[in-house]
Amino acid sequence: MHPALQAPARPYRHQEAPMALVVIRHAPVPAPDPLAPALDAGGASGPEIRRCDPWSGDPLPAGLKDIEGLVLTGDTPEALPLLREALAAEVPVLALGGGADLLARAAGGSTPPAPRAPEAADPLLGGGDDRDDRDGRDGRDGRPVPAPAFRVGGSAWGLTTPPEGDGAGGLLGRFAALVAGRAEHTATRAFFTPRADAWEERFAYQTPAYEAAVSRMGLTEGGTAVDLGCGSGRALPALRRLVGASGTVLGVDLTPAMLTAAAREGRTGPGRLLLVADCARLPLAAGTVHGIFAAGLLDHLPKPRTALAEWARVCAPGGELLLFHPSGRAERAARHGRPLSPDDPLAEPSLRPALEATGWHLAEYEDAPDHFLARARRP
Repeated sequence: MHPALQAPARPYRHQEAPMALVVIRHAPVPAPDPLAPALDAGGASGPEIRRCDPWSGDPLPAGLKDIEGLVLTGDTPEALPLLREALAAEVPVLALGGGADLLARAAGGSTPPAPRAPEAADPLLGGGDDRDDRDGRDGRDGRPVPAPAFRVGGSAWGLTTPPEGDGAGGLLGRFAALVAGRAEHTATRAFFTPRADAWEERFAYQTPAYEAAVSRMGLTEGGTAVDLGCGSGRALPALRRLVGASGTVLGVDLTPAMLTAAAREGRTGPGRLLLVADCARLPLAAGTVHGIFAAGLLDHLPKPRTALAEWARVCAPGGELLLFHPSGRAERAARHGRPLSPDDPLAEPSLRPALEATGWHLAEYEDAPDHFLARARRP
């Protein structure tokens, strides 16, 4: 095993953000509805809870936009495409009663993982830590786990016999807390998962710009290079050429579908690893990386300085960080119809002190019409 992979990731608590938890209820709704009190109280101290009753004429959501959690209380076949999309993007799902049967059918395809029994440390049913996202939540309330229950992947749970009374409210409350803790990851995966298959073809024309940017890094034979937010891995071959056959290249992305696309492009093999990880909570040992490449990433993070500090932690003294984008800040601002903000994390007056405060020294800064590039060194 490469030494960079021997240390576990450090705990990281996600920033809370507004979200929508969509509850799709199947007719007939039992009387009394065991989830009614929890639904009526929803949104007071957690995510917004949005009801969808197809049996009364409510249209089903057309996709995952604005959905950061999904609850199904019955077997609603027309919701099967949405459920499969949620499983592929790892949007949290809680399926109850007939909804659990629907979840099992959705997981029967080739893409979603097969159902399995929850473990004792399951974040929703077992009362353990949420190991997938390490949001610091516990979810334990002392109540027995309803049975039978099963889990699909790391983000979907099915209970064929839903709890009643206070147990139903407690379960929904724990699920809402889990949704809140995963909100940032869910939004990222929901956006990129359906785009992953076409990503390489869509942006292949940018590959020469990526190669030119990577060539600016001071990597040498035998080093370890990391591409953070690697997507389909356009920068990985260029990084590989710099570190040579004796070096290691790691492609890190939060969206599994993107890494699947990278593997399909042949970007795995000896000394080339693809990791699903949060770039602000890397599963890498301190001081084991010699170069970090990050394209179009830093200004999209909720806490840029937290990420920069984490990148400094894993980087060896003398290592480099290259921030890159194949278009300049002014061009991107114009394309999105907004003014160029001096508070942009990539603006030099913002970026330089952020780098210095987190253990980096800014060596080069270029904000040209056709590219953005900032190269920093670890003292």
